[in-house]
Amino acid sequence: MAYDLELLGVGKTYADGTVAVSDFDLKVEQGEFVAFLGPSGCGKSTTLRMIAGFEDITHGKVLMKGKNVTRVPPEKRPSSMIFQNYALFPHMTVRENIGFGLEVKGMAAAERKRKVDRILDMFDLAAYADRKADRLSGGQRQRIALARGLVVEPEVLLLDEPLGALDANLRRIIQNELKLLQRELGITFIFVTHAQSEALGLSDRVVVMSNGVVEQISPPRELYRRPLTPFVAGFIGSNTVIEGRAMGAAGDGFARIDTPLGVIQGVGGGTETLAAIPAEAFRIAPLNTPGEIHLPGTLSSRHLVGAVGHLRVRLADAREIAVEVQADRPEVQALMPGAALTLGVDPASVTLIQA
Repeated sequence: MAYDLELLGVGKTYADGTVAVSDFDLKVEQGEFVAFLGPSGCGKSTTLRMIAGFEDITHGKVLMKGKNVTRVPPEKRPSSMIFQNYALFPHMTVRENIGFGLEVKGMAAAERKRKVDRILDMFDLAAYADRKADRLSGGQRQRIALARGLVVEPEVLLLDEPLGALDANLRRIIQNELKLLQRELGITFIFVTHAQSEALGLSDRVVVMSNGVVEQISPPRELYRRPLTPFVAGFIGSNTVIEGRAMGAAGDGFARIDTPLGVIQGVGGGTETLAAIPAEAFRIAPLNTPGEIHLPGTLSSRHLVGAVGHLRVRLADAREIAVEVQADRPEVQALMPGAALTLGVDPASVTLIQA
């Protein structure tokens, strides 16, 4: 099977010995939406530029549709890239900006006009075709950048934080448009972002990176529910991570660890020593459910925001953790700072991971 994109041991080391990206392996199927997620400096944008051909690769290979493009210049790769600042030409009109890539490829004027006209209509930009790009709004410039990237009909569209310059409301609108557009066209998207909501809400799979290393590659729901490393557990969502000592497997995919807060059971193989518990997995004043984990504590603070109650709870070992519960529950409404409470957790919601 020829994947739209394959990274085989791709890495980047600078002349001073700094490792920007280490042994990145990835296989992306046709029409997949994959997000690269991580903090600033983790290597996600460097990886994207290596895929595009704008950054030299120290070792490894980049394949597109089964063909090795590692040493192929950017303009000859079956990909197109959209930059965070859009990289539009201010002296050109919208039509000229969109058609620039086709002109570089040597496409005949009549065919170029036909393709540009079609994508102007697709992005609702026909009324602005003859305006200079720098006279349009941020949302319009973002659409121009997308149109310019897609008009060349790439196999893979690379997007380097393309929504970073937009305000919150416009960002949400463009996110929805982007997802619908990707599904409609069936083009493979590789999307770099530092915003968890974008990565989890838009993509089919998320690649989490830290210090040039791939920490985990998973669908959004699995990434959120089943972190594989301490970094992912601390970076994605709001997890409580409790250290302990491995006690071995407990059957049916569960294992146990001995912690200062008592024995905690969760999903694992038996050699793990950390328990990761999502903030929303906790319950207040639980019934005596067999097998449920109980953690006594004291309420430090309570903030009710819409339907969600954001609690800070101090556990028996003095650590303070984040808890998210339904705000309209009577037991939540009655809680006041300083109150003693018990948190209940279903072991199926607990992920045991290696330290």
